[in-house]
Amino acid sequence: MPPYTAAQKQTIAQFVALTDTKDPVAAKFLKGASWHLERAVDAISSRSDWGFMAILCCQLICKFHYLSRYDMHEHYEVLQNTRKSTASARPSFKAYQTTLTQTCSALYFASPQSDASPVVLQSLGRLFDEYRDNVKDSPNSIGIEGAMKYFNDINVQLDEVTCLGIMELCKCEAMGEFNREGFVDGWRGVQCDTIPRMATYASTLRTKIPTNPDLFRRIYRYAFPISRMQGQRNLPFDLAAEQWRLFFTADRGGIPWSTASTPWLEWWLEFLEERGKKPVNKDLWEQVEVFMRKTREDEAFGWWSVDGAWPGALDDFVAFVQGKRGDGSAMEL
Repeated sequence: MPPYTAAQKQTIAQFVALTDTKDPVAAKFLKGASWHLERAVDAISSRSDWGFMAILCCQLICKFHYLSRYDMHEHYEVLQNTRKSTASARPSFKAYQTTLTQTCSALYFASPQSDASPVVLQSLGRLFDEYRDNVKDSPNSIGIEGAMKYFNDINVQLDEVTCLGIMELCKCEAMGEFNREGFVDGWRGVQCDTIPRMATYASTLRTKIPTNPDLFRRIYRYAFPISRMQGQRNLPFDLAAEQWRLFFTADRGGIPWSTASTPWLEWWLEFLEERGKKPVNKDLWEQVEVFMRKTREDEAFGWWSVDGAWPGALDDFVAFVQGKRGDGSAMEL
Protein backbone atom coordinates (compact mmCIF):
# COMPACT_ATOMS: atom_id res chain seq x y z
CA MET A 1 0.00 0.00 0.00
CA PRO A 2 1.40 3.44 -0.92
CA PRO A 3 2.11 5.77 1.99
CA TYR A 4 -1.03 7.50 3.18
CA THR A 5 -1.64 10.09 5.85
CA ALA A 6 -3.05 9.02 9.20
CA ALA A 7 -6.42 10.52 8.26
CA GLN A 8 -6.46 8.66 4.94
CA LYS A 9 -5.58 5.37 6.63
CA GLN A 10 -8.45 5.88 9.04
CA THR A 11 -10.84 6.60 6.16
CA ILE A 12 -9.64 3.45 4.36
CA ALA A 13 -10.30 1.42 7.50
CA GLN A 14 -13.81 2.88 7.79
CA PHE A 15 -14.52 2.13 4.12
CA VAL A 16 -13.32 -1.47 4.52
CA ALA A 17 -15.48 -1.92 7.62
CA LEU A 18 -18.54 -0.61 5.78
CA THR A 19 -18.11 -2.43 2.48
CA ASP A 20 -16.18 -5.59 3.35
CA THR A 21 -13.63 -4.87 0.60
CA LYS A 22 -9.83 -5.00 0.54
CA ASP A 23 -7.57 -2.03 1.26
CA PRO A 24 -6.51 -1.49 -2.40
CA VAL A 25 -10.16 -1.41 -3.51
CA ALA A 26 -10.99 1.00 -0.71
CA ALA A 27 -8.11 3.28 -1.68
CA LYS A 28 -9.19 3.25 -5.33
CA PHE A 29 -12.75 4.36 -4.63
CA LEU A 30 -11.71 6.87 -1.99
CA LYS A 31 -9.22 8.50 -4.35
CA GLY A 32 -11.93 8.72 -6.99
CA ALA A 33 -14.20 10.43 -4.47
CA SER A 34 -11.47 12.81 -3.25
CA TRP A 35 -11.32 10.88 0.02
CA HIS A 36 -14.97 11.61 0.82
CA LEU A 37 -16.21 8.48 2.61
CA GLU A 38 -19.92 8.64 1.82
CA ARG A 39 -19.40 9.46 -1.87
CA ALA A 40 -16.94 6.57 -2.17
CA VAL A 41 -19.37 4.13 -0.57
CA ASP A 42 -22.13 5.42 -2.85
CA ALA A 43 -19.86 4.79 -5.82
CA ILE A 44 -19.10 1.16 -4.99
CA SER A 45 -22.67 0.36 -4.04
CA SER A 46 -23.93 1.62 -7.41
CA ARG A 47 -21.72 -0.82 -9.34
CA SER A 48 -23.84 -3.90 -8.71
CA ASP A 49 -26.54 -5.40 -6.59
CA TRP A 50 -23.93 -7.54 -4.89
CA GLY A 51 -21.98 -4.44 -3.93
CA PHE A 52 -25.10 -3.15 -2.27
CA MET A 53 -25.70 -6.49 -0.60
CA ALA A 54 -22.16 -6.57 0.76
CA ILE A 55 -22.73 -3.23 2.45
CA LEU A 56 -26.07 -4.35 3.83
CA CYS A 57 -24.63 -7.59 5.16
CA CYS A 58 -21.72 -5.85 6.81
CA GLN A 59 -23.96 -3.22 8.39
CA LEU A 60 -26.39 -5.91 9.48
CA ILE A 61 -23.67 -7.84 11.26
CA CYS A 62 -22.56 -4.64 13.00
CA LYS A 63 -26.04 -3.74 14.22
CA PHE A 64 -27.68 -7.16 14.62
CA HIS A 65 -24.78 -9.54 14.88
CA TYR A 66 -26.89 -12.48 15.93
CA LEU A 67 -27.63 -13.20 12.24
CA SER A 68 -24.78 -14.58 10.17
CA ARG A 69 -23.90 -13.43 6.65
CA TYR A 70 -25.47 -16.64 5.31
CA ASP A 71 -28.75 -15.99 7.10
CA MET A 72 -28.89 -12.66 5.31
CA HIS A 73 -28.96 -14.25 1.86
CA GLU A 74 -32.41 -15.62 2.63
CA HIS A 75 -33.63 -12.02 2.89
CA TYR A 76 -32.07 -10.86 -0.38
CA GLU A 77 -35.39 -10.17 -2.11
CA VAL A 78 -36.72 -8.19 0.85
CA LEU A 79 -33.63 -6.04 0.94
CA GLN A 80 -33.66 -5.50 -2.81
CA ASN A 81 -37.27 -4.33 -2.66
CA THR A 82 -36.30 -2.03 0.17
CA ARG A 83 -33.56 -0.58 -1.98
CA LYS A 84 -35.99 0.12 -4.83
CA SER A 85 -38.47 1.80 -2.52
CA THR A 86 -35.90 4.06 -0.89
CA ALA A 87 -35.95 6.56 -3.76
CA SER A 88 -36.68 6.67 -7.48
CA ALA A 89 -33.09 7.69 -8.23
CA ARG A 90 -29.98 6.02 -6.82
CA PRO A 91 -30.32 6.45 -3.06
CA SER A 92 -27.58 8.05 -1.02
CA PHE A 93 -25.46 6.24 1.52
CA LYS A 94 -27.35 7.93 4.36
CA ALA A 95 -30.62 6.62 2.90
CA TYR A 96 -29.08 3.14 2.82
CA GLN A 97 -28.18 3.44 6.50
CA THR A 98 -31.64 4.61 7.55
CA THR A 99 -33.45 1.99 5.50
CA LEU A 100 -31.02 -0.69 6.58
CA THR A 101 -31.61 -0.12 10.26
CA GLN A 102 -35.39 -0.25 9.84
CA THR A 103 -35.34 -3.28 7.56
CA CYS A 104 -32.82 -5.28 9.54
CA SER A 105 -34.66 -4.55 12.75
CA ALA A 106 -37.86 -5.94 11.25
CA LEU A 107 -36.03 -8.96 9.84
CA TYR A 108 -34.28 -9.66 13.11
CA PHE A 109 -37.36 -9.61 15.28
CA ALA A 110 -39.40 -11.52 12.67
CA SER A 111 -36.76 -14.21 12.17
CA PRO A 112 -37.46 -17.57 13.82
CA GLN A 113 -33.68 -17.90 14.26
CA SER A 114 -33.35 -14.65 16.17
CA ASP A 115 -34.24 -16.31 19.46
CA ALA A 116 -30.92 -18.12 19.64
CA SER A 117 -27.92 -17.56 17.41
CA PRO A 118 -25.46 -20.36 18.21
CA VAL A 119 -22.44 -18.11 17.78
CA VAL A 120 -23.65 -15.43 20.18
CA LEU A 121 -25.05 -17.89 22.70
CA GLN A 122 -21.77 -19.77 22.74
CA SER A 123 -19.82 -16.55 23.12
CA LEU A 124 -21.95 -15.37 26.04
CA GLY A 125 -21.92 -18.84 27.58
CA ARG A 126 -18.13 -19.03 27.50
CA LEU A 127 -17.88 -15.53 28.90
CA PHE A 128 -20.23 -16.42 31.74
CA ASP A 129 -18.19 -19.54 32.51
CA GLU A 130 -15.03 -17.47 32.98
CA TYR A 131 -16.47 -15.71 36.03
CA ARG A 132 -18.11 -18.61 37.86
CA ASP A 133 -16.94 -19.08 41.45
CA ASN A 134 -18.02 -22.66 42.04
CA VAL A 135 -18.14 -24.61 38.79
CA LYS A 136 -19.03 -27.91 40.44
CA ASP A 137 -21.80 -26.87 42.82
CA SER A 138 -23.13 -23.78 41.01
CA PRO A 139 -22.42 -24.16 37.27
CA ASN A 140 -25.08 -21.63 36.33
CA SER A 141 -24.19 -18.91 38.84
CA ILE A 142 -21.62 -16.17 39.24
CA GLY A 143 -21.04 -15.36 42.91
CA ILE A 144 -19.75 -12.28 44.68
CA GLU A 145 -16.08 -12.77 43.82
CA GLY A 146 -16.76 -13.48 40.16
CA ALA A 147 -19.15 -10.54 39.96
CA MET A 148 -16.55 -8.18 41.43
CA LYS A 149 -14.01 -9.28 38.84
CA TYR A 150 -16.57 -8.98 36.07
CA PHE A 151 -17.59 -5.45 37.03
CA ASN A 152 -13.93 -4.48 37.20
CA ASP A 153 -13.36 -5.86 33.70
CA ILE A 154 -16.20 -3.78 32.23
CA ASN A 155 -15.02 -0.69 34.14
CA VAL A 156 -18.00 -0.44 36.47
CA GLN A 157 -17.58 0.54 40.12
CA LEU A 158 -19.59 -1.32 42.73
CA ASP A 159 -20.70 1.94 44.36
CA GLU A 160 -22.25 3.60 41.31
CA VAL A 161 -25.75 3.50 39.87
CA THR A 162 -24.44 1.91 36.68
CA CYS A 163 -23.66 -1.24 38.65
CA LEU A 164 -27.33 -1.60 39.53
CA GLY A 165 -28.18 -0.79 35.91
CA ILE A 166 -26.15 -3.76 34.72
CA MET A 167 -27.71 -5.99 37.35
CA GLU A 168 -31.17 -4.85 36.28
CA LEU A 169 -30.32 -5.62 32.67
CA CYS A 170 -29.24 -9.14 33.62
CA LYS A 171 -32.20 -9.65 35.98
CA CYS A 172 -30.01 -10.45 38.98
CA GLU A 173 -32.13 -11.77 41.84
CA ALA A 174 -29.53 -11.16 44.56
CA MET A 175 -27.05 -8.36 45.07
CA GLY A 176 -23.82 -9.08 43.23
CA GLU A 177 -24.87 -12.46 41.81
CA PHE A 178 -25.65 -13.44 38.22
CA ASN A 179 -27.52 -16.43 36.87
CA ARG A 180 -26.76 -17.79 33.43
CA GLU A 181 -30.17 -17.22 31.88
CA GLY A 182 -30.43 -13.60 32.96
CA PHE A 183 -26.86 -12.83 31.96
CA VAL A 184 -27.19 -14.34 28.48
CA ASP A 185 -30.67 -12.94 27.78
CA GLY A 186 -29.79 -9.48 29.07
CA TRP A 187 -26.63 -9.01 27.05
CA ARG A 188 -28.09 -10.67 23.98
CA GLY A 189 -30.93 -8.17 24.12
CA VAL A 190 -28.56 -5.22 23.79
CA GLN A 191 -26.29 -6.94 21.26
CA CYS A 192 -23.22 -7.23 23.47
CA ASP A 193 -21.31 -10.51 23.59
CA THR A 194 -17.76 -9.41 24.44
CA ILE A 195 -16.16 -7.56 27.34
CA PRO A 196 -15.26 -4.50 25.19
CA ARG A 197 -18.86 -4.21 23.95
CA MET A 198 -20.19 -4.58 27.48
CA ALA A 199 -17.78 -1.93 28.73
CA THR A 200 -18.95 0.41 25.98
CA TYR A 201 -22.57 -0.28 26.86
CA ALA A 202 -21.87 0.43 30.53
CA SER A 203 -20.21 3.72 29.63
CA THR A 204 -23.23 4.75 27.57
CA LEU A 205 -25.57 3.62 30.33
CA ARG A 206 -23.65 5.76 32.82
CA THR A 207 -24.38 8.82 30.70
CA LYS A 208 -28.04 8.00 30.11
CA ILE A 209 -29.12 7.16 33.65
CA PRO A 210 -29.24 10.74 35.02
CA THR A 211 -30.79 12.15 31.84
CA ASN A 212 -33.37 9.49 30.97
CA PRO A 213 -36.24 9.59 33.51
CA ASP A 214 -37.74 6.25 32.48
CA LEU A 215 -34.39 4.47 32.65
CA PHE A 216 -33.55 6.05 35.99
CA ARG A 217 -36.94 5.09 37.44
CA ARG A 218 -36.67 1.50 36.23
CA ILE A 219 -33.27 1.02 37.86
CA TYR A 220 -34.33 2.91 41.00
CA ARG A 221 -37.37 0.69 41.47
CA TYR A 222 -35.33 -2.42 40.77
CA ALA A 223 -33.02 -1.42 43.63
CA PHE A 224 -35.78 -1.95 46.21
CA PRO A 225 -36.29 -5.73 45.87
CA ILE A 226 -32.62 -6.41 45.18
CA SER A 227 -31.60 -4.57 48.37
CA ARG A 228 -34.06 -6.24 50.75
CA MET A 229 -33.04 -8.93 53.17
CA GLN A 230 -34.29 -12.37 52.16
CA GLY A 231 -37.85 -12.93 53.30
CA GLN A 232 -38.44 -9.26 54.20
CA ARG A 233 -41.07 -7.03 52.61
CA ASN A 234 -39.55 -3.71 53.67
CA LEU A 235 -36.11 -2.19 53.36
CA PRO A 236 -34.20 -1.43 56.58
CA PHE A 237 -33.61 2.28 57.02
CA ASP A 238 -29.82 2.03 56.87
CA LEU A 239 -29.94 0.20 53.53
CA ALA A 240 -32.54 2.60 52.16
CA ALA A 241 -30.43 5.59 53.23
CA GLU A 242 -27.38 4.07 51.54
CA GLN A 243 -29.29 3.61 48.30
CA TRP A 244 -30.76 7.11 48.43
CA ARG A 245 -27.27 8.53 48.80
CA LEU A 246 -26.32 6.52 45.73
CA PHE A 247 -29.25 7.55 43.55
CA PHE A 248 -29.57 11.15 44.70
CA THR A 249 -25.97 12.36 44.38
CA ALA A 250 -24.20 13.16 41.13
CA ASP A 251 -20.75 11.85 42.02
CA ARG A 252 -21.93 8.23 41.81
CA GLY A 253 -24.04 8.56 38.70
CA GLY A 254 -27.33 9.65 40.20
CA ILE A 255 -29.39 12.84 40.20
CA PRO A 256 -28.41 15.45 42.80
CA TRP A 257 -31.36 16.06 45.13
CA SER A 258 -30.61 19.61 46.14
CA THR A 259 -31.94 23.01 45.12
CA ALA A 260 -31.04 26.63 45.79
CA SER A 261 -32.63 26.85 49.23
CA THR A 262 -32.94 23.23 50.26
CA PRO A 263 -30.50 20.32 50.73
CA TRP A 264 -33.32 17.85 50.14
CA LEU A 265 -31.45 14.59 50.57
CA GLU A 266 -29.74 15.74 53.76
CA TRP A 267 -33.02 16.93 55.26
CA TRP A 268 -34.93 13.84 54.13
CA LEU A 269 -32.51 11.52 55.93
CA GLU A 270 -32.48 13.80 58.99
CA PHE A 271 -36.28 13.74 59.02
CA LEU A 272 -36.43 9.93 58.88
CA GLU A 273 -33.80 9.58 61.59
CA GLU A 274 -35.86 11.79 63.90
CA ARG A 275 -38.87 9.54 63.20
CA GLY A 276 -36.97 6.53 64.50
CA LYS A 277 -35.38 5.12 61.34
CA LYS A 278 -38.43 3.07 60.47
CA PRO A 279 -38.23 0.46 57.67
CA VAL A 280 -39.15 1.73 54.21
CA ASN A 281 -41.97 0.06 52.31
CA LYS A 282 -42.26 -0.21 48.55
CA ASP A 283 -44.80 2.59 48.14
CA LEU A 284 -42.69 5.11 50.04
CA TRP A 285 -39.57 4.05 48.15
CA GLU A 286 -41.20 4.59 44.78
CA GLN A 287 -42.92 7.85 45.70
CA VAL A 288 -39.70 9.41 47.01
CA GLU A 289 -38.30 9.36 43.48
CA VAL A 290 -41.44 11.07 42.15
CA PHE A 291 -41.27 13.58 45.00
CA MET A 292 -37.60 14.24 44.25
CA ARG A 293 -38.37 15.24 40.67
CA LYS A 294 -41.21 17.51 41.78
CA THR A 295 -39.02 19.36 44.27
CA ARG A 296 -36.30 19.85 41.67
CA GLU A 297 -38.85 21.42 39.33
CA ASP A 298 -40.43 23.66 41.99
CA GLU A 299 -38.90 23.81 45.43
CA ALA A 300 -41.61 26.18 46.66
CA PHE A 301 -44.24 23.38 46.70
CA GLY A 302 -46.44 25.09 44.11
CA TRP A 303 -47.42 21.59 42.97
CA TRP A 304 -48.24 20.29 46.44
CA SER A 305 -51.78 19.53 47.59
CA VAL A 306 -52.99 18.19 50.91
CA ASP A 307 -55.44 16.08 48.92
CA GLY A 308 -52.66 14.37 46.98
CA ALA A 309 -52.18 10.64 47.37
CA TRP A 310 -48.70 10.90 48.88
CA PRO A 311 -47.49 8.59 51.65
CA GLY A 312 -47.95 10.05 55.12
CA ALA A 313 -44.20 10.32 55.62
CA LEU A 314 -43.94 12.72 52.69
CA ASP A 315 -46.87 14.79 53.97
CA ASP A 316 -44.99 15.20 57.24
CA PHE A 317 -41.73 15.90 55.43
CA VAL A 318 -43.28 18.86 53.61
CA ALA A 319 -44.14 20.42 56.98
CA PHE A 320 -40.64 19.58 58.22
CA VAL A 321 -39.03 21.36 55.26
CA GLN A 322 -41.26 24.40 55.58
CA GLY A 323 -40.34 24.64 59.23
CA LYS A 324 -36.62 24.34 58.49
CA ARG A 325 -36.82 27.01 55.81
CA GLY A 326 -39.08 29.26 57.83
CA ASP A 327 -41.46 29.59 54.92
CA GLY A 328 -43.73 32.53 55.59
CA SER A 329 -46.10 31.28 52.95
CA ALA A 330 -46.26 27.73 54.30
CA MET A 331 -49.58 26.14 53.57
CA GLU A 332 -51.57 24.49 56.29
CA LEU A 333 -51.31 20.73 56.30
